Amino acid sequence: MTTTMQREQLTADEIATGWLDEFGSTLRKRDIEAAVELFATTSFWRDLVSFSWNLTTTENRDGVRDLLEETLERVDPADFELAEPAESADGVTTAWFTFTTSVGRGKGLVRLIDEDGPKAWTLLTSLQELTGHEEPRGIRRVKGAEHGVDPDRKSWSEKLAEEDAAWGETAQPYVLVVGGGQGGIALGARLRQLGVPALVIDRWERPGDQWRSRYKSLCLHDPVWYDHLPYLKFPDNWPVFAPKDKIADWLEFYTRVMEIPYWSSTTATSAKYDDAAGRWTVEIERNGQRRTLTPAHLVMATGMSGKPNIPTFPGNEVFRGEQQHSSQHPGPDAYAGKKVVVIGSNNSAFDICGALYENGAEVTMVQRSSTHIVKSDSLMEIGLGDLYSERAVAAGMTTEKADLIFASLPYRIMHEFQIPLYEQMKDRDADFYRRMEAAGFDLDFGDDGSGLFLKYLRRGSGYYIDVGAAELVADGKVGLAKGQVDHLTEDAVVLSDGTVLPADLVVYATGYGSMNGWVADLVDEETADRVGKCWGLGSDTTKDPGPWEGEQRNMWKPTQQENLWFQGGNLHQSRHYSLYLALQLKARYEGIPTPVYRLQEVHHLG
Repeated sequence: MTTTMQREQLTADEIATGWLDEFGSTLRKRDIEAAVELFATTSFWRDLVSFSWNLTTTENRDGVRDLLEETLERVDPADFELAEPAESADGVTTAWFTFTTSVGRGKGLVRLIDEDGPKAWTLLTSLQELTGHEEPRGIRRVKGAEHGVDPDRKSWSEKLAEEDAAWGETAQPYVLVVGGGQGGIALGARLRQLGVPALVIDRWERPGDQWRSRYKSLCLHDPVWYDHLPYLKFPDNWPVFAPKDKIADWLEFYTRVMEIPYWSSTTATSAKYDDAAGRWTVEIERNGQRRTLTPAHLVMATGMSGKPNIPTFPGNEVFRGEQQHSSQHPGPDAYAGKKVVVIGSNNSAFDICGALYENGAEVTMVQRSSTHIVKSDSLMEIGLGDLYSERAVAAGMTTEKADLIFASLPYRIMHEFQIPLYEQMKDRDADFYRRMEAAGFDLDFGDDGSGLFLKYLRRGSGYYIDVGAAELVADGKVGLAKGQVDHLTEDAVVLSDGTVLPADLVVYATGYGSMNGWVADLVDEETADRVGKCWGLGSDTTKDPGPWEGEQRNMWKPTQQENLWFQGGNLHQSRHYSLYLALQLKARYEGIPTPVYRLQEVHHLG
């Protein structure tokens, strides 16, 4: 038996290699109990498709046992090898590794602690490619040119045009992606490279119009290193925070240069699934003409912030001014000198208030519940700097590696890593927070102090990354009212405490509903209820009701409705998780068996 002293003398590579060898050996021998003993008493195994054909996290030894009992024989994992030098710090050895399964190749990250020998505290396994169906990259890239003489030769562009003209006529997409924003485009690019016949449709006239249509001050609040799309990163002179029109142009360029089959000015009007045929019938309108598509798989890529929550208050119909949801707000130009009431106190509300103030409007923000605010500079330096920054790039960090590191932290314990970071930010910006509270603004750092990322993952709302507009509230330049809206009059918003806020324009920065609301519109309520709520972890915190689920509800993985999928999230998630959704779809296209471990359960209808 190796003693504690002997283990302390081992290098990080020796510790990691020893564990990987033993883990691989137990799996090869199908000795599940021995494999289970290689995990710490408190441990987490997150699998992205490679073992489970799902996105799932198992907890502790009982969870490891259950996963292996259900999947080990079929997966036949092997070839666990250290991919780069391991590191040890603060009692934890961290190691990157590669492995194979019966159908593909994967990457993983394990964190080992000493619990009477090296034991896995966290384990990430992720499928990266399917054997025999690798993407045409590097030495596999297509030649492009066709040498020789061919009287029937067709140019590259002619072939693309023929392909586009065939959809709905002589060819049907295997996958129809509804929604051509960053989520749909990222998935379309992945499927294109994997050779899966897929079509992306969007109601706007041009790719990127979703961004062009928004208020002119809109920009990304996440930094450029966090926001790359698959295959084609932003150039190294791209702004840290990209303005909306640059993002719009990039999405249009990306769609074209990645040759994503994309139909603009196209609206899906209805969809119905045929269980016997295993296909959808989707009615669409394109440039005023109706067509029918019959894909096997339907992906809703309408965005987790896609279906506006537009509240109805008594007096909506008598108000003589304008009323807009934040998604409809055209910008501040027409409202100079006008009185504007913005209902809400999160990202869009602050952005819109700031732009209106700059253009001479008299603006009042109505805060209905507490908001988490984090200063942009503090978030970049403390929250993102180690993974997504110029500093991280200089240290050798790649986008793909950063994504896997972030994915390797189990949601169950992610708050433990985040709380100290937000404590640092709170101390760094203490004067700012004091001034906001003095102005009467209700602040929070999440139910447990874990800040922005957990709020986003749990509920997708309740926060603002401050790029300057919060200072207007702190200084009293943007008015602040608090409470619930009781009703509207002809010319004012009236709160439940009787406060009267005169208004020429009311902007409802009231957020968005669950993505299954789009399913109710396109398919029917029964299917939407069968799928249930999208987004959230089941953390039993504000707006994220339990039970604990351990993964984002219904996102990027199989749902209770056969052949219906959801692709959404921010640019980071659209980039990273599009790979795993694309691999699941590719496997089905190629007829590879994909038995799903722990299919998503439905606890909330959304």
